[in-house]
Amino acid sequence: MALMITDDCINCDVCEPECPNEAISLGPEIYVIDPNKCTECVGHFDEPQCQQVCPVACIPLHPDWRESREQLMAKYERLTLAKAE
Repeated sequence: MALMITDDCINCDVCEPECPNEAISLGPEIYVIDPNKCTECVGHFDEPQCQQVCPVACIPLHPDWRESREQLMAKYERLTLAKAE
């Protein structure tokens, strides 16, 4: 699954720089996570870094974006390859 940011977000700016895939950006009102780039930090860290630094715990799993660990690893590999090119 990818992660998502809920309306509880206080725009504290701590999650965006922690994302190794650059999946987090400022949306119209709160930060948002691009599910096409989110690997839940698989390939980079043992746990999602955005969840670790969020002071209001507003970053749950996205219920509509289900992915296995293998799918997340494959996405990580695609994103890593694309960055290298």
